[in-house]
Amino acid sequence: MPLRQSLENLPVGRKLLVALLALLATVLLVANLAFISAAYWISQESVAPQALHTLGRLIASPPLSKEALSSPAAAEALLRRLDDYAPLRAAVIYDAEGLNLAQLQRGTKLQLPQRIEQVESWRHSEFRINQLVELPQATGNSGHLLLVASSELPGVFYTGTLTASGVILALSVLLWLIVSRQVRRLITRPIRRLEELSRQVTREENYALRARRGNRDEIGSLADAFNTMLVRIEAREQQLKRARDDAQEAFDQAQHLAEETRHSNRKLELEVQVRGKIEKKLTGFQKYLNSIIDSMPSALIALDEQLYVTQWNQEASSLSGTRLDEALNQPIFLAFPPLKPFLPQLKRTVEQHQVEKIERVTWGSNEQPRHFALTFYPLTGGSGRGVVIRIDDITQRLNLEEMMVQSEKMLSVGGLAAGMAHEINNPLGAILHNVQNIRRRLSPELEKNREQAEQAGICLEAIDRYLNAREIPRLLDGIQQAGSRAAKIVSHMLNFSRRSDRQLAPCQLPALVDQAVEIASNDFDLTESFDFKSLNIQREFAADLPPVPATANELEQVLLNLLKNAAQAIHQRDDSTTPGQITLRVRLAPPWAEIQVEDNGVGMPESVRKRIFEPFFTTKEVGQGTGLGLSVSYFIITNNHKGQMEVQSKAGQGTCFTLRLPMTTATPDTGL
Repeated sequence: MPLRQSLENLPVGRKLLVALLALLATVLLVANLAFISAAYWISQESVAPQALHTLGRLIASPPLSKEALSSPAAAEALLRRLDDYAPLRAAVIYDAEGLNLAQLQRGTKLQLPQRIEQVESWRHSEFRINQLVELPQATGNSGHLLLVASSELPGVFYTGTLTASGVILALSVLLWLIVSRQVRRLITRPIRRLEELSRQVTREENYALRARRGNRDEIGSLADAFNTMLVRIEAREQQLKRARDDAQEAFDQAQHLAEETRHSNRKLELEVQVRGKIEKKLTGFQKYLNSIIDSMPSALIALDEQLYVTQWNQEASSLSGTRLDEALNQPIFLAFPPLKPFLPQLKRTVEQHQVEKIERVTWGSNEQPRHFALTFYPLTGGSGRGVVIRIDDITQRLNLEEMMVQSEKMLSVGGLAAGMAHEINNPLGAILHNVQNIRRRLSPELEKNREQAEQAGICLEAIDRYLNAREIPRLLDGIQQAGSRAAKIVSHMLNFSRRSDRQLAPCQLPALVDQAVEIASNDFDLTESFDFKSLNIQREFAADLPPVPATANELEQVLLNLLKNAAQAIHQRDDSTTPGQITLRVRLAPPWAEIQVEDNGVGMPESVRKRIFEPFFTTKEVGQGTGLGLSVSYFIITNNHKGQMEVQSKAGQGTCFTLRLPMTTATPDTGL
């Protein structure tokens, strides 16, 4: 067993005695070392130098110095007399010429200098105390004596030190024995009495025993705590005894109730089975409700009173881009940031229990604006207050409403155009017929005209010269041209008002678009004061497009009209640094085939965009447009081809027209 573990397993009293013994030994050792070190220091720093100085003065006296330098034998005899002097380690006598005359060494031989000139360098490397004494002479040079002190203390010092240490050790042992007796009396015995009492209590299970109080120290406090513990254990034993008695009585009662409990358990088992079936049905019903909520086309979001998300269907995830696990237990303005401006309405719904409706909001989705209707319903129940948000996508409905409005306008204007065409055709036909008759009756080639002129005495050639001089034929040409133009407008109005009964034929839309671009580049270059060929035409045609049923010349008319409008919008820009560009797209969007004509022109404000398909509505100056181009185009696409025509535009950001044609031939309507 290691020493440390052995010490740790000792009783408390022995641990204190061992610690005290180690302390006394340490103090004694340190005191002896300090005493020896002090004695050595005093010897080296004070006693030895004084002894050497005294010895040097004694030998430097004239009689002794003369005797020492008289001969080597005399010098050696003088040094032998110094052999009994304990502090002396070595001595050397140098004659008047500085040579080693005689020397004395005790113990291990030292390397002493042989000449007086070597003494100084030797003293720098010697650690022992030394002294060089001059030996004066009556005549001639002086000699020298080199004394070297011993670095060792005398044996008497060590003997005295050991004697004093022994006495101190004996006194320390005596003191230790006295202290150990008191430790056993004051510490070890009370602890052993407590240990014996605890063993007796454990062995006899007699908790009425008590420990003697003893002194008012930690051991006495421990005895009091032990007594307190015994009192509490005794009280607890009594309580346990009473509890055992009560438990026995309860056990007897439980035996009487056991049979009743068995019957109750059978009933509970039946109830648990029924409840399990009900919970299973409820779980299935909950899943069914969740499936219904997730399959709804509207986004449904349920919030608690603090506007934290508690319910979130799939449409809400697709609309917001936030998954169900990310949205639950999150504030609505974090889970669905576009709803943050409507927090006051949500709070008002929760607090006032009233339905809030926002008829229309517009949010961007895939770079295409979409319109939504928001409805906030108050939610009350056992789980607390809340609010349900329903978000309906009304983009298609608004587009259909807009198309219906345009269709109604076109139908009403179509009836008006038909009536106006019939009313205008009558005077217009008379005008054109009368112009033709005037030409015929002024022609000298007709025999009837010459006969009437001879009867009246008039020369038709002179009349013809007069009419040419007054430019009457040119005026008649102008009347005829104006009438023809009016007849053409009336014809357009009649075509506009009639339902199409044309037969649709399969058309390749990319080839049709390219042909329209070719015609536009040849038709609008000089007559409109800008060069159509200078525009950048970008084609984005999908590959492997199937033929689409359509009337080629009518679609060509629509595309020419859109290309002309795009070129004019680009020409009206103030920014000449950005090149004009028209992007043409042909792609499939089942069940439609889409054609888009997009330009980077001046665009149009929302107020103009809403009326762009109205007949006779134009933003051009008087004489530059009739306002029928886009109306006729809209009529051709929606009525003749059963398609859709939309426009998206913002002022300063260009315009994009979208034509949608059905991939299959639609059944023609019957009626007006």
